[in-house]
This record gives sequence, structure tokens and C-alpha cells, in this order.
Amino acid sequence: MELSRLSRRAFNALAGTTVLGLALGGSVSSQALPRSGARGPVPTGPPPGPPGADGVPHRVALDRYSLLIDGRRLALWSGEMHPFRLPSPSLWRDVLQKMRAYGYNAVNARLAWNQHSPAPGEYDFSGVRDLDLFLRTAAETRMYVVLQPGPYIGADVDAGGLPGWLTATGARARTLDPAYLRHADEWLSRVNAVAARHQYTRGTGTVLLYRVDAPRRARLTRLHDRLRADGIEVPLLHADTPVPWGEAERTRDAAEARRVHLTHLADGTTLHNVRTAFGGTSWGWSAAPSAPTPTYDPTAAIDEARRPTDRLAPLHQLGQLLRHVPDFTRLEEAPEVRAADARIRVRHLTNPDTGTHAYVVRNDSAADVTSTLPMGGTDVEVTVPARDAKLFATGLHLGAGRKLAYATVQPMMSLSVGRLDIAAFVGRAGEQAHLVLDCPDEPWPTRLDEEAAWVYDHGELHITVPLGEDRVTRVRIRGADTERTTLLLFADDAASLRLWPYETPSGRVLVHGPALLRDVALDGATIRLTGDTVGEHGLEVWAPRGITHVTWNGDAVQASVGRAQSLMSVWPLPGVPELVLPALDGWRRRAENPESAPGYGDSGWTVADRRTSYSTTPVPEGQPVLFADDYGFHYGDVWYRGRLGGAAGLESVSLAYSTGARGMLMAWLDGEPLGTHRMGREDDGGKGTWSATAGFRLPEGLRQALREKARRRPDAGGAPVLSVLVRRTQHGQDDRKAARGLTSVAFEGASPEVEWRIQGAAAPDPVRGPLNHGGLYGERWGWHLPGYDDDGWEPASFPRRDRRQGVTWYRTAFRLDVPPGIDASVGLVLDDDPDRDYRAQVFLNGWNMGEYVNGPAGSPHTFVLPNGILRTRAAANTLALAVLAGGDTASGPGSVRLEPLGGAAGGVPVEPVASPGRRR
Repeated sequence: MELSRLSRRAFNALAGTTVLGLALGGSVSSQALPRSGARGPVPTGPPPGPPGADGVPHRVALDRYSLLIDGRRLALWSGEMHPFRLPSPSLWRDVLQKMRAYGYNAVNARLAWNQHSPAPGEYDFSGVRDLDLFLRTAAETRMYVVLQPGPYIGADVDAGGLPGWLTATGARARTLDPAYLRHADEWLSRVNAVAARHQYTRGTGTVLLYRVDAPRRARLTRLHDRLRADGIEVPLLHADTPVPWGEAERTRDAAEARRVHLTHLADGTTLHNVRTAFGGTSWGWSAAPSAPTPTYDPTAAIDEARRPTDRLAPLHQLGQLLRHVPDFTRLEEAPEVRAADARIRVRHLTNPDTGTHAYVVRNDSAADVTSTLPMGGTDVEVTVPARDAKLFATGLHLGAGRKLAYATVQPMMSLSVGRLDIAAFVGRAGEQAHLVLDCPDEPWPTRLDEEAAWVYDHGELHITVPLGEDRVTRVRIRGADTERTTLLLFADDAASLRLWPYETPSGRVLVHGPALLRDVALDGATIRLTGDTVGEHGLEVWAPRGITHVTWNGDAVQASVGRAQSLMSVWPLPGVPELVLPALDGWRRRAENPESAPGYGDSGWTVADRRTSYSTTPVPEGQPVLFADDYGFHYGDVWYRGRLGGAAGLESVSLAYSTGARGMLMAWLDGEPLGTHRMGREDDGGKGTWSATAGFRLPEGLRQALREKARRRPDAGGAPVLSVLVRRTQHGQDDRKAARGLTSVAFEGASPEVEWRIQGAAAPDPVRGPLNHGGLYGERWGWHLPGYDDDGWEPASFPRRDRRQGVTWYRTAFRLDVPPGIDASVGLVLDDDPDRDYRAQVFLNGWNMGEYVNGPAGSPHTFVLPNGILRTRAAANTLALAVLAGGDTASGPGSVRLEPLGGAAGGVPVEPVASPGRRR
């Protein structure tokens, strides 16, 4: 959603920086005025350099056009990433470097309170929760940070990020309730103690903005004082901030991404945010019912396996445009312009400082539309594909001596490198690009690639280029009127993803060719490049004067000077070798759920005898509270055991229960299966809570056994035991206090008195955190952990055909030996007949990678195994599956295999994530 969307006209009506200062918590001052002190907006000029922890204090402000960093305009182009959804801190650097290379200059980082706090007053910022490390990494990768610590963050996280223990208190979340504020203040103070050390205003980090959770104005005033007392001095953003924050919801494809983000630009959005730049994995029990699958956002431009997708090109292009073309940091509404075809909607904008005009052209129809559009005094024929959008410009200065009259392709960047002024334009493959430059004196164009054609006529140079698939076409222009040379680059979407601008202290660099450019260093006459390759590809480098040698990932590259005044590799850069993965065999199997047996010792379990609850779910009259949260069990599976006094004549049992999406219940009476009930067979539509009643009629043999048991002496067999397993206890984002687990129990044929006991997850994993495991017997005894001795388990293979109601575990070990310098992404695939309805929890080296659901409620899923948790360098890995199945289906998957998801020669060094094994 968008925190604030005001029209440009409404925004202009605000009373300048005074209003902004109040809205942003007093963080905007006179620095929003020009340095001269004269009233009026800061003029367009060069943007600030890349950020870092440089030890120099910086001034941060905003006006109605953009951020102002030390008096220079910065168009914020932020991408959202959740560090907790990538539980491998080494890979934070990988994703942040990719985001920066793809045009982002900031990362919007949400922090989940529940990941850090297993109990009131307990906080953990170590390991995969190391906020200090994340903020240091962001500064090292030259990315600004927009920090969003909540306390409530939404983001399809269990309870919106609020900790499970908070659901069992009387605290009314997101209100001025003192009980809630006491806990929330403590959480924010712990975050702020780290964040304050990394503020860009202090020069000690790159935290630039702070997004607060303040749904009510009264809460905002108090929160402002709280944050300032904690040393937070950067601008605060909130729901009432009168600064247009453009945050697009998930977009289906590149065309929709263009429509959304170009519309934000036309609407005067000051702060751009892409949700989500990298989605990651909702591992463990962190997913909310609204998005229960392990993959958080399948529409993210950088996918869960850290690969670029086809939605990335428009984001890359627009991000580079806002970074490298200052004209777009200050735009105002211009006189209305209409296309000849009314299906094309046009927004006309202008920069009053430079005279550049921008035209956001949108086609919401289902057909491609070709129409004339008045641009720069000329009717220009343009084509806008169906349900797509384009950005055109006129009057744009391309370096020192050239000015754009108009173009039918979108500008992507304009930068000076050495004696060259380089401008890149982008469009769709197959389009005919037509670009016109104002040239009072006849220039000397040179066609460097065969596709380009040009003609000079009446002071204008017309250039036409057919855009080929994954191809860059170059045109060089010289003239007697300037000593500088202009180089025009034309690229389609695919080729644009191989154009990498980079800013160094000695000047700008542009690299073309590799799959990714991570870093650039100038060392004397050598330019040292670091990045990734996938397939073999040439390397072309435009660098400052005096650079004559090139290295790539530490190796010298034989290069020569080309006609485009670039250094071009003589031989292509090598691609990535094929990765061969081992077969998963050597499986061992063991059935569990001894809790279903009547003689199981449950004396150590918690007695469920409470009569009141803070849950929003009513407690049934005459029954105890059975809600799992009230007894401290907030995540994963929960077991119940009830001793039934006076059960003779019992005919049926009705078990009402409440779960998140895809819940399940299994019941036994004196060890005999009563049956299995499943929820979520249809699309949940974002539903937060599922409630149902599972009715089980006792078979005649069991009814007879109960009657016989009642006739015996009480000490001869004890009361019958009703055992119930309920999964899953995930909490909705907006109904986080709704009950989870059993809610009530009813009987027919008898009215037994029941003594209930409940058991859930053991103590939180000190390394993996509170959301890693639940209450299965095998989890409580460490069957999911490396080092557990499974030698006594029986050998197993897939597919399994035996049927039993309950939980069955499978374990195996495998080794990978990925060569150094190769970043391989590996997935785990479970396949089976969709008629088999079961759940499987997947553990890699003890880390809960999420739930696989087979059957009508599930869908095919590939689990991404993040490097670091996955040992890739000649090391052993432990894989465990906990399968929950009813007696009507096979208690095991059909097949389990590893699958390569992609790889690159390059990557970042990866440190193994701590994965302690079972303590003996």
C-alpha cells in the first residue's frame, strides 16, 4: 500500500518546509532552502555521491520534489528487502550489491520483532538477526537504508511481526495502551541503540530515513519524543507524512511495473519504493496465513534464488535514470498534451531549471496503440504496447554539446566518462528507435554497428535503430562545435540489464557485457572489476582517461581500444560450468507420535485449566481455555491429551479448532485413530483465521472397549485418553489474538469430565530463534538437528506406499562440492501424486525451511536452500522431513531431489551459518 499519495497540486499547496518539518518530526529545517538563503526550491544539479560511513556529518532534508542531501537533490529509488527472510548474513551483501547494480540507491529494511524476542524482556541481535552487521554491509555496498522496525510491519509475517508472547497478554497492540507501549518502547529502544550508530546524518552509516508504525496521531507525538530520546535524528516517515511515498504492490510483469512506477513519477512521488526488490523465504513458522508458502513474494524482481527476473528491466532502467539524469529530480506539471488516439493517456511534466520535458504515456487498453504525440513542437509517431507505459523526453542535454529534440525510446542514463558523453536509450526488442538531436552545425556521426542509420536535415540529426534481442547498438557523434564526443547506446530490455554505470572517486565508469557488476576500483592505469558471469560474454569498459588495463575478478583481461573509445576484451569472459548435484539416497525412517498412546507419560506437560483468556475468541462456557497461546505455545504444532472420566457410552467426539491457512487436526482415543481433518482446501483469499469442527464417530470396536474399561476397577487401566495433534498455529496479521489450537470439545453418548494437558515447542533454539520449530515429538528430541544418531532407524526409499495416521520422519545426508568462485543456487523439490494429502516440514541442517503441502490444498513448490545454511564446499548436509499424514494417504513423499536453480562465476564469499546439532 502507499503511506501517502497526494496529487502534485495538493502537495504544492502545503506551506513549504515548515509543514514538512512538522510532519517529519522536526527533522527538516532550513536546509530545505537553497544555500544562498533565498526562498525557493533548490535548483537542479549534480546528485550527491554514493553514500558510505565516511565520518562526515550530512544534512538530510526534503522539499516537495526530492530528498536533499547536503543541498543536492537525490531521487530516492528504494527497494524492499527483509533481512530476516534471508537467514544467511553473507548473502545480504550479495543481494545489496545486486540491488545497487540494478539501479536502487536505498534498501527499505523491515525488522520483525518476533524474530528477535522469544519472551518478554529477552532480545537477540546475533547471528542471522545481527542488525549491526546488516547496516554495516549496507554502508559498505554504498546503499542508503530506510529502516522500518514497526513494531507492527505487516509484510505477511506471523502477527504482522509482533511476538507470539504478546498475543497472550492484555496489551492492545498499536494503541496508547500503557501495557503495549511498555513492550513496544523496549523493542524500539533495542533497535535504536543499533540504528543510532549508523545514521547518515552522523557520518557513521547510511541510515537515511526511519519509517514508524503510528496509525494514530496521538501515538505519533509520543513516538517522536521516544525516538529523539533514543538518538534517532534522521527524518521520520509515517502515515500522515505529506510527502508522496510511492510504494507499488506486487506487479505481475514488466509492463505493469512500468505502468505503476512511471505513474508514480508523473504523480509527483518524492520517495519511490519497490515492493518487493527481493522476496526471500518465509522460513520456519514466520509466514502469516495471508501468504503461507515459504516463497514470500514470487513477483519480486530478484527472486528467492537471488536470480534476476523479467520484471527487473524497467526497474533497472528507471533507477539508473533517476540516479544519472538530474533533470528528473525536479518535475512540475506542464500544459496538457493529448495523443491523437484517446486510448493513450499522457502526463506532461517539465523541469523549470533545465527546460527538459517529460511525457509519461500510458496505454491501459488490451491492444497495441500507435498514435501521434506532440513533443517539442513536433507530432511524433509513437507506439505503446497493450497495458504498458513509456517515458519520453525532449530538451534533455546529453553532455556538453548535444540536446535531445525528441526520441521514441526512453532515456536510461546520461553520463560523462573521460572525453565521452554517453547516453543510453531503451525500448522493447523489435521496436524501431527514432532519435533526433538538435545540431545547428552538421555533425560527424559514425555508425559503429550495422543496424544504425542516420540523416542530417535542417539542423537536426535523425538516427534510426531497430532494437535487436539482447543487443546494444552504438552511434558515435563528433562535431566542430565541441571537442567532446557523444556516444549513443540503444538497447532492448535484455541488453539494458548488461549496462552497468559505476561511480568512483576518480570519475564515472560504464561497463557492458557481464551478467552483473559488483565493484570497481581504479589502481593506477588498471581498472579492477568484480562481478558475475553466467554464459560467455564479451566485456566492454568505458573508463576515465589513463586507464589502459583491465582485470576481472582478479584475473588480467586482454583488451584493446575499440572504435567506441572503450576497452574491449579480446576473448569473452568465461561462463559458469554445469553443476552436477548428488542424488538423495540413504534415507532412514522412523515413525513417532507416541503421544497418541494411552500409557504415554505426560506428567511434565502443562495443565490446561485456565478459565479466562485475552484472546478475541470467546472461551466456551463450562470448558477450560485450550488456546495454545495462553500456555506459551505460539509456533508450530501443538499436542493435547485429555483423560476422560465417565466415558462409558461415548459415541462421538467433536473437536472445534482454529488455525492459520492449511491447518490440520488428528485425533486418537486410547491409541486408536479417530481420523484426520484438514483446512484450507480452497484458496484462502488472504483469510487470517480458519475455524472448523472435526466430528469423529467412534467405531463399534472402540465403543465396546470403552464399556469394558468402565467395568474394570479404576486402577486396572485408567481413564481413556483422547490425544489430539493440531497444526498450524500461525497468527493473522490483523486478528493476531484469535485463538490457535483446540477451542472446544463436545461429546455424544456420554458427558465425561476431562483433565487436559497441552504440549508445544520446547525452549526456543538459541541460534535459529523462536520460530524455527514446533511441538512434534521429533522436534522436541532433536530429530531435525545435525548429529542426531539415526543409525537405529530403518532404511527407507521413495515413493512410500504404507499408510498410517500420524508423523513419520525421514533423514539423509549429502555432500556438495561446488568449485571456489562459483555461486550456485540449489533447490529441493518434493514431487508426488496430488491425490495424496499430507504435510511435510523440511529441515536443512536443523533450519526449518518451511512446509510442503501435497494434495488439493497444495501446489508444486521448490524450496530454495540458501548458501551458508547449505554447505556447498565439500561439507556434509543433513536433510530431515517430518511428514504428517492421515490414515487415508501414504505417509511419505513420492520423490525428493536436489535441483540446480542457477549459478554464476563470481558471487560473494559465504560463511557457514551456525547450525548446532543435537546435544548428547
